[in-house]
Amino acid sequence: KGMATPEKAMITLDAMKMLDPRRLKPDSVETERIITVLDETIAKLELSSLIPRIINSLDRFADMLGPEITNSLIEHQKLSNEMEHLLASSEEGDTMRAEEQRGCLCLREQRLKCSVRNVLRLLLANPSLCQALKYEAWARESPAKVFIKAFGEFRNFMLETLLTSPMEEEEKIQFMKDISLQIKKNTEAITALQAELAAAIQTQEEEIHMKDNVIKDLKNGMQDLTTDCKAGIQQIKQEGQKQQEEELQASQARCAGLQQDIQQLGAQLNALVLEHRASELALRKRKSRVEMEIVNWIQKYDTDMGEKQAEYEEVDAAYTEEKAQLSLLMEKHAVLLQEYSQIEEERRIRQKKEEQALKELTTKTLAAIRIQAFWRGYLVRSLFKSKRKKKKKGKGKKAKK
Repeated sequence: KGMATPEKAMITLDAMKMLDPRRLKPDSVETERIITVLDETIAKLELSSLIPRIINSLDRFADMLGPEITNSLIEHQKLSNEMEHLLASSEEGDTMRAEEQRGCLCLREQRLKCSVRNVLRLLLANPSLCQALKYEAWARESPAKVFIKAFGEFRNFMLETLLTSPMEEEEKIQFMKDISLQIKKNTEAITALQAELAAAIQTQEEEIHMKDNVIKDLKNGMQDLTTDCKAGIQQIKQEGQKQQEEELQASQARCAGLQQDIQQLGAQLNALVLEHRASELALRKRKSRVEMEIVNWIQKYDTDMGEKQAEYEEVDAAYTEEKAQLSLLMEKHAVLLQEYSQIEEERRIRQKKEEQALKELTTKTLAAIRIQAFWRGYLVRSLFKSKRKKKKKGKGKKAKK
C-alpha cells in the first residue's frame, strides 16, 4: 500500500495535467481550423452582445463607428422594435390572426438575422474598432455573459476532446473509475460513521433519561427540604424576636452610657481642635512652599526635557546620516568584495598558469639537458672512434715498413 500510494498520486497528477485545457496545443490542421472557427464564433458572440449597448449610446459612438455602421445599427434597432411590437401583439391578439402573425414573425426574424450578420461583417472589417468597442461598451447583460461563458467552456471541451489520444482517454476513464471507487469507499465509511453516531446518540439519550430521573428525585427531596426549612425558619424567627427584645433593653442601657461618653469626648475634641489649628496653619504654609518648589522643579524638568529632546533629535539626525553612510559603505564593501573575489580568482588562474608554465619549462630543461648529454656523449664516442681508426692505420703502416 505504501508503494501504491505514490503511483496513484502520480497517475492522478498526470490525469489532472491531461484534463487542464491550458496545457493542450493543436497538433493538426483540422483541429486548428475547428478551434479557429470556435474562437471567431466567440468573438462574434461578444460583439453581438455589445450591439444593444452600442445602440443605446449611439450618439456617443457615432464618431467612432462611421456613417455606414451607424445607419446599419439604426436599421437593426428599427427591426428589433418591430419584432418586439409583433411579439407583444401576438400575445394580446386573438387566434384568427395567428397564422398571419406567425408569417410576419418569420419574415422579421430572417431580416433581423440578416441585419445582425451585416452589422457583424461591418464591425469585423475594422479590428481596431472592435477592440475599442470592447473597451468602451463594457456592459453586457447577464444572460449574454452566461451564454458566452458556456460557449467558451464548450470550446475548451472540444479542444480537449480533439487533442485527447485513445491512451489518454483510457487514462481519463481509469481516473474517473478510481474517483468513483474512492467515492464509494467514502460513502461506506460515512454510513458506518452515521451508524456509530446513531448508537452514540441513543446511548446519550439513555444517559440523559437516567439523569432526568435523578433530577426528579432531587427535586422531590428539595421540596421536602423546603418544607422542613420553613418550619425551622419559623421557630428561629420566634426565638429571634425574644432575643431581640432582650438585646433592645440592654442596648438602651448601653446607649445612655455612650451618650455620656460622647459628651466627654466632644469636650476633648473641641480642646484638640483649638490645639491643632496652629499646627494646621504651619502645615498649610509648608504645603504652599512645597507646591512652589514642585512648580519650580516641574519647570526645570520641562526645560531639561526640552534640551534632552533637542539633543535626542540631533543625535537621531546624526544616527540617520551615519546609517545612510553605513548603507553606502556596505554597498561599496559588497562591490569591493566582489571585485576582490574576481581579482583573487584571476590571481589564482594566473598562478596556476605560471606553475604550469614553470612545470613545462622544467620538463623542457630536463629534456634539453638529456639531449645535450646524449649529444656530447655521441660526439665523444665519435671522436674516440676516429682516434682509434687513426691509431690502427698508423700501426699498419709501421708494420708494413
